[in-house]
Amino acid sequence: MAVTDYTIATLGSHSSLQILKGAKDEGFKTLCIAKKGSEKVYKSFGVADEIISVDHFKELFDLQDELLKRNTILIPHGSFIAYMKIEDFKNLKVMYFGNKDVLEWESARDLERKWLTNANIKIPRIFDKPEDIDRPVIVKFYGAKGGMGYFLAKDTDDFYEKIADHINEKYVIQEYIIGVPAYFHYFYSLLNNELEIMSFDKRYESNVDSIGRISARDQFALKKIDPSYVVVGNIPITVRESLLPEIFGMGERVIEKSKQLISERGLFGPFCLEGVITPEAEIYIFEISARIVAGTNLFEPYSPYTYIKYGKPMSTGRRIALEIKNAINKGKLLDIVC
Repeated sequence: MAVTDYTIATLGSHSSLQILKGAKDEGFKTLCIAKKGSEKVYKSFGVADEIISVDHFKELFDLQDELLKRNTILIPHGSFIAYMKIEDFKNLKVMYFGNKDVLEWESARDLERKWLTNANIKIPRIFDKPEDIDRPVIVKFYGAKGGMGYFLAKDTDDFYEKIADHINEKYVIQEYIIGVPAYFHYFYSLLNNELEIMSFDKRYESNVDSIGRISARDQFALKKIDPSYVVVGNIPITVRESLLPEIFGMGERVIEKSKQLISERGLFGPFCLEGVITPEAEIYIFEISARIVAGTNLFEPYSPYTYIKYGKPMSTGRRIALEIKNAINKGKLLDIVC
């Protein structure tokens, strides 16, 4: 079968514009599963050959027979994790780019820490009990929530005061590392056994980034303002070239350990290590996203790094499509889908 016999599909959210644009650039038919009321976006940008409207993204599972008729390959992104249960994906009949076994390791904080520590990645200290807090911490909740609900706590009493708003939510108490937040975007090709650095970004978060625009005097004069960490946008960055060897090394170790801890194929395709670079140029990683992240939306058509490597437009969305196209042409599609 040829590339034109397949349809690349994803949910209309998160990073779908670049995923669908990249698929069209590589010659695929494209399909967007969009929530009712959002169809205009995908019609306006012309990235979807076909749009299926749904009330809720969970209706994806009711569309499987239709998708199978189109030889559809689903491309996951953050909204898959945020709106649907991991258990549901394991029974998905439609071809899915990536390794489903990785999803549980990404979403469960304890498994994620095991993965990172086994890969010899520096991570912030984790406090098992609130009573152990002896320094500033950030409290994070499980799953892909774009920073929703995260809060800082300076001590045990501060923690208990703020956690009262999050009854029955699973969380992790993590040391707060001072430094520059940075998000490292990679792509690992299972076909070529090659790791690529795609781009870097930092996030613009509400309201923590806007608080910095208010003077200390005025902050004292205002009512109590608690910082929140809801991601509202992304800012492109490049990093010091001297950091690239370590950034490559971190990605390679994460891939290697995924093959030992998770499954034989391990992690492949796009992923992101989310961390902080300290004033001493040490890199601490606090999360891994085992899929495309929204920070890569900045780099349509390319980043400085993908332009140097490819010399033409190559977003992460297009790189996914290129990998699928190469697999089809080599008769190895089943190696990269499940």
